Amino acid sequence: MKKNLKNMLCIFMAVSMLILAGCGNSAAGTGASGSSASGTSAVSAGSPESQKTGEESTAPAQTAGTENQGEKVVRINVGSEPDSLDPWMSAATDTEAIFMNVFEGLVRFDEAGSIIPGLAESWDISNDSLTYTFHLRKNVTFHNGSPMTSEDVIYTYENLSGLNGEKAISSKFSSITNLEAPDDYTVVMTLSDVNAAFLQFNKIAVLPKGYEEQAVAPVGTGPFRFVEYVPGQKVVLEKNTEYYDESRMPMIDKAEIYIMTDESAVVTALQSGQLDIAGVSAENAEILSGEFDIYNSPQNMVQIFALNNSVKPFDNVKVRQAISYVIDKQQVIDGVFGGYATELYSNFSPVMGTYYNDQLADTYTVDIEKAKELLTEAGYGDGFSMTITVPANYQKHIDTAQIIVEQLKQVNITAEIQLIEWAAWLEDVYTNAQYQTTIVGLTGKLDPNDVLGRYTTTYAKNFFKYANPAYDGLIEKAIKETDETVRAEYYKECQKILTEDAAAVWICDPNLTVASRKDLKGYTFYPVGFMDFSKMYYED
Repeated sequence: MKKNLKNMLCIFMAVSMLILAGCGNSAAGTGASGSSASGTSAVSAGSPESQKTGEESTAPAQTAGTENQGEKVVRINVGSEPDSLDPWMSAATDTEAIFMNVFEGLVRFDEAGSIIPGLAESWDISNDSLTYTFHLRKNVTFHNGSPMTSEDVIYTYENLSGLNGEKAISSKFSSITNLEAPDDYTVVMTLSDVNAAFLQFNKIAVLPKGYEEQAVAPVGTGPFRFVEYVPGQKVVLEKNTEYYDESRMPMIDKAEIYIMTDESAVVTALQSGQLDIAGVSAENAEILSGEFDIYNSPQNMVQIFALNNSVKPFDNVKVRQAISYVIDKQQVIDGVFGGYATELYSNFSPVMGTYYNDQLADTYTVDIEKAKELLTEAGYGDGFSMTITVPANYQKHIDTAQIIVEQLKQVNITAEIQLIEWAAWLEDVYTNAQYQTTIVGLTGKLDPNDVLGRYTTTYAKNFFKYANPAYDGLIEKAIKETDETVRAEYYKECQKILTEDAAAVWICDPNLTVASRKDLKGYTFYPVGFMDFSKMYYED
């Protein structure tokens, strides 16, 4: 909805942004989200990083309210099961959105996406950009009572980088060649190669040395402690009364995050007082607007119609281009998102600002005759049959698939929708690329390489199976470029290449719409998925 783009961007700047609900109906978002410990990108709303489905949504049993046995409690919904309680093993956006309240890295980010101090109160970068010296805070305690020191940071990064002799947990840290701790509160990291994105990688969780129960009883340093996870039902966090940063000391006592995938159940739970805040569709937001405060923002998420570039007929660029000419994105925006979405032309939302290529809008306008011509040139003039694999827990993606099925009929392409559970989607599509086409949400990142790097041949989770040596070369240049202006031009050229090669069909960035009870304040949008409970409070 181009005419609303300016207004949406204003909202973004004013409130900042969170990818909390993505294509799904959760306030935590759907999206392919923050970098995962495995070096993958998060996927959402049916994106690889957000969900598991196939089970009935479980509404909170107790009646909501600011008080629960004297506690101030916030009850919110999320669209997917945690994929792992261990932050180094999790790849799901929804999971990260919750557990960033529990875990912290050496750096963190603010509402505008800028990198700010986290467990490191400051840092120095050498002139050659190969040595990073982090100065740690001295008053940080893990939730198990042990003080955080450089020993824990060394332990963390030895695991992440593989310097402990084991396989590196994250490819993002494989360039670390040496780790030193001159004292208890200083850590020096030496890199083999310049990486302009390295600083923001360090938002990954620092964990206590020797603690091996993260997958069962997570322990971090954040403003909230983990209490419990009931599969299929909820995650519960409580205020960390020993938190070191008074400015971020929680104003609520507990957060209860309910796993709910059915929006009608979510709306009912809001109206009955069983939920205090939730992500909802634009249509339901209008219904709830009199009774609830409504927050609305683009969410830096890309709904994508992904084509497996390695299987026939999608290994033929003309077939992919033909499909790009067929897909009417505005029809999806109007029919699925009620007009509350921004049409996209690459794997970037305009909220990426500096790095966004705004010259791609006219690359593929709907042109059925052009599509037929390309299919004929590719040898598929009579059309073909195909399968669209869709995560069953995201109705918005299912609705989008249904529209695309009808659109493809115009060029004699017969598409069948295959619904699969989220866990199966993660395994079959995201991990093993055993699919023809799929619809999913890819969450945005703080650094452009975390988005566009997904399409390189060396990226383990390149489930598009896109391969272009020229593209790989540009990405490599961009990674090493410390001049932001030059770096931005590299990434803009990368977007152009992807679009011309029709590596996928990028549909839209759906707005995140959140309904909140009127006395609950402080809900904050971020450029990536983060349910920041530390800012939420109840008005007296």
